[in-house]
Amino acid sequence: MKKLLLTTFLISCFTNFLLSQTYNQYEVSFDNRVHHEAKIKVTFSNLENKVLEVRMSRSSPGRYAVHEFAKNVYSVSATDSKGNPLPVTRPNAHQWDVSGHDGTVNFEYTLFANRGGGTYSGIDELHAHLNIPATFVWARNLGHRPVRVKFNLPAGANWKVATQLKDVGNNTFEGMDTYYFMDSPIEIADLHMREEVLDGQKIRLALHTPATDAEVDAYFSEVMKIVKQQKAVFGELPAYDYGEYTFLSCYMPNASGDGMEHRNSTYVVSGKPLNRPLGNTSMGTMSHEYFHSWNVERIRPTALEPFDFEDANMSGELWFAEGFTSYYTNLFRARSGNMTAEQYVNGLGGSVSYVINAPGRKYFNPIEMSYRAPFVDAATSIDPDNNSNIFISYYTYGSVLGLALDMSLRTMDNGKNLDDYMKHVWLTHGKPEIPYSVRDLQARLEEYAGKTFADEFFGKYIFNSEMPDYESLFKKMGVVFENPSPNSPTLNAFVRVNDGVGQLVQNAIVGTPLYEAGIEKEDQILSINGTALSTFQGRSVDELIAGKKPGDVIDVEIERWGTKMTKKVTIAASQNQRTSWDANANSAAQKRREEWLKAK
Repeated sequence: MKKLLLTTFLISCFTNFLLSQTYNQYEVSFDNRVHHEAKIKVTFSNLENKVLEVRMSRSSPGRYAVHEFAKNVYSVSATDSKGNPLPVTRPNAHQWDVSGHDGTVNFEYTLFANRGGGTYSGIDELHAHLNIPATFVWARNLGHRPVRVKFNLPAGANWKVATQLKDVGNNTFEGMDTYYFMDSPIEIADLHMREEVLDGQKIRLALHTPATDAEVDAYFSEVMKIVKQQKAVFGELPAYDYGEYTFLSCYMPNASGDGMEHRNSTYVVSGKPLNRPLGNTSMGTMSHEYFHSWNVERIRPTALEPFDFEDANMSGELWFAEGFTSYYTNLFRARSGNMTAEQYVNGLGGSVSYVINAPGRKYFNPIEMSYRAPFVDAATSIDPDNNSNIFISYYTYGSVLGLALDMSLRTMDNGKNLDDYMKHVWLTHGKPEIPYSVRDLQARLEEYAGKTFADEFFGKYIFNSEMPDYESLFKKMGVVFENPSPNSPTLNAFVRVNDGVGQLVQNAIVGTPLYEAGIEKEDQILSINGTALSTFQGRSVDELIAGKKPGDVIDVEIERWGTKMTKKVTIAASQNQRTSWDANANSAAQKRREEWLKAK
């Protein structure tokens, strides 16, 4: 009886605590959605007697560069609890200071939003695609408070709200604090909704696109096959905060192709034409982003914990967080049957060849490439850069290192593989949510595969920029990796021809024929090997040297700042390597290949 009374008392206290909590309360209306506007009101109550600092974020979860979201906020006003106007001042471009309040501030503004993607927001007559940092202001020192947001949906629009926030009824949703709110994107539209319960948790699809029920059913079936293959690697799903995970998928012509992971949901966005069948639209992105619910959201770099909404976010671990996720993106599609194993294998070589041949490895290792995310991750600037020579995407770089690590483990023939290493990292860092550093990843690999192996892999390929012996590794996995045209002549340059004049589309790449000849992006290319580009009708300028051999010297006529000149250019041999299914692989290689690619 005493235990019952105590339990009743505690429940009562907890309930009273919840009821007494002060919420930051938002209300959103879409009356002028045809012009991409929303009216937003937020009420901050129970305030101390001091200036309220209202902020707009400058960065967004999963995006590492700075974005100036405040530029799309206007018609700002503030009132107290009685409706009296309050003075609003601007100490900087991202903040509004409100003073003279009576403990309550009603802060109202108009938001313009016309880019539906993973980072920005988009509003029109068909939907409201709301990335939270791009949509909602917040207040300094009130981030610990729970958040409620109510949507006044347009009459007759048949809009439904999908989000990882908790549904508390009446189109009102709740988040445990501002940090969680900022990580909770929202899609509001006439949605196709599907869900399946897996291990007691809901996996939901909220899809905004024209499609038949049969198309959506087939699409969701493919998604769930991938979900189950990913779960098989880790042995379990993450414990989603409200027992559900939601794919927020928006495939509309005016959407911006993107994918962005969040703790219990993801935005997957495509500019799919209205008349194109749903098919496998963005299925690779669906696979990539779902894997992030383990790798990044819970297996999380120390550098990103907590995420800073007021500045760029830099992490040296993105080669693992994004890159290893990229390695698994299509591997899960192959294992689930969404693509064939042979299609998967034949698509590996391009990325490996690109990283091997990229000059950027002379400048930065994978850690340092990751550090460059604030400059390249949808970052905006108007001055030219030299990224074509110094940068390799940590997505691609990390993906080919993940591939190499997987093949290296598998070819030791002692039962090791990348799947089980990822599971080990999950159990030691992800599930207990202990953030990791690069050295932690090395330590976990040492525990899993031994000190010598871990020291060599990290020493050569992570802390330095060496490349694994892919040809040998692929051969042991039943895959051919070779240059199909080793004597093919090339200028190794992408030249765009407009109005009979050619120009490089990016800086000349270090070591290529045009770079060595002193030709740059600003130069106008008039003729190649005696053929005027004013008469050129082909697709690639390499067609103009088809009869030449590597080592031959040709003339390239250019115009630089009004002066014509002729450059001597030495033709190079193609270095592009490709992968293909080895039909003649020995039995050991075939067995490894089968274990690697088969469904779990």
